[in-house]
Amino acid sequence: MVDAPLAPATSPRVRFAPSPTGYFHVGSARTALFNWLFARHNSGIFVLRIEDTDAERNREDWVEGILSALAWLGMDPDEGPYRQSERAGAHQSAVDRLWAAGCLYACDCSREAVEARTKGNPIPGYDGHCRHRGLDRGEGRVLRFATPEEGVVVVADVVRGDVEFPLAPMEDFVVVKSSGQPLFVLANVVDDIDMAITHVIRGEDLLPSTPKGILLWRALRGEHAPLPVYAHLPMLVNEQRKKLSKRRDPVSVESYRDQGYLPVAFLNYLALLGWSHPSGRELLDVPELVAEFRLEDVNHSPAFFDVAKLTHLNGEHLRRMGVDAFVAACRPWLTADAAPWPPERFDEAVFHQMAPLVQERVALLGEVPAMVDFFFLEEPVLDEVAWAQVVGDASAGEVLDAAIEAYAACAWEAATLHQVTAQVAEQVGRKLSKAQAPLRVAVTGRRVGPPLFDSLALLGREETLRRLQAARRRLASAAAGDPGASGAPGTPGPDEPEPPPP
Repeated sequence: MVDAPLAPATSPRVRFAPSPTGYFHVGSARTALFNWLFARHNSGIFVLRIEDTDAERNREDWVEGILSALAWLGMDPDEGPYRQSERAGAHQSAVDRLWAAGCLYACDCSREAVEARTKGNPIPGYDGHCRHRGLDRGEGRVLRFATPEEGVVVVADVVRGDVEFPLAPMEDFVVVKSSGQPLFVLANVVDDIDMAITHVIRGEDLLPSTPKGILLWRALRGEHAPLPVYAHLPMLVNEQRKKLSKRRDPVSVESYRDQGYLPVAFLNYLALLGWSHPSGRELLDVPELVAEFRLEDVNHSPAFFDVAKLTHLNGEHLRRMGVDAFVAACRPWLTADAAPWPPERFDEAVFHQMAPLVQERVALLGEVPAMVDFFFLEEPVLDEVAWAQVVGDASAGEVLDAAIEAYAACAWEAATLHQVTAQVAEQVGRKLSKAQAPLRVAVTGRRVGPPLFDSLALLGREETLRRLQAARRRLASAAAGDPGASGAPGTPGPDEPEPPPP
């Protein structure tokens, strides 16, 4: 055995070691979070290591995606990011030491030759053909680890208990490619040793490779050297209870950020995928997560990634925010180039007045612009289905006429508008909720939105009447069979003149 001193760790040291081979996966984010929570709960160190040695699959923009997603979630590392590709010297040194100790041997077997020799063998895998041939290291030859032929490797796992792996069926696994590049299993162990990692917290898909890592760890550090503490986290599954797939499921962290999920809500939900608060509460802020998180409380059952539950939690966190914080969180969606109105038409003071009402009705920040766009557009965006319902409503014209008359002279504040509209509903023989429908579509373009009377009060008498009158003319055109009447209520038809000011 070859010994290499391990740097003393005065506090727990964990690492998150993603490979930049695609968008940042929600499973990777959950792994990062559990490492981060463990480090914060135990006053430890959270290390970020980018495992970027697979040059054919890695891309720098995916590295940036990992870094930006972690920053968005507030999980900045205490150390790193380290690049595994920059540690080639350390990996090669470990290979040299293992070779000198007789732990490795060279193999020139092709895959086809191995398959031809082992076809029908009761134990699949490499048959050790080159183990005693005494081949030198060289181009075109892989280096294999000489796995002990007897015994058991026990993975002491905090989540799963002791997991035993018999050595007899384990093949002599490759640690260095024929190109001379060390494989992940070796590089990972060398980096963990050099970075004094005390706890390896990662997904359960890596559990089968853990015995190989332990064999390498002992070969490099000594048979009785202390191992890191292992914790293999439960698999994330979709509603069919199948493992989350990048091709099939919505797994990109960046996409959830761009839809308007809050970082605290996303962290809250990820924490519940395999762990629960001792009290059973599910709506938790980050300090609560840090205070109560324990690896021993993580269970090993597959965790269902439920987007509906994530969205519900996000709405709950939105409603916990103060109004000023909510407005600040909304700002990127209201002032960005993607906002549906010209920048000069946006009035933050108007939005601030509506914010408490909008806050109660959205689950995502990305839903906010559609709730308030009618304030900042010259004409409301029309929901065609909603307008078709107005056109098909035999009483809609009567409701619009009565409201235009009543709104022209009443006091312009929400309570009075509510009272006057109730009188309009009674006048035309409808319930208030039914009378509101054509008014809301005429003014906002939709059947759903913030409270109607607060919206009218803020929009103003003149603009409200203009939109109601335009909708009434359009409705009359639709009744007369004008095809242009299928457009927005505030938009003149092809043969219809612009309406005069009210």
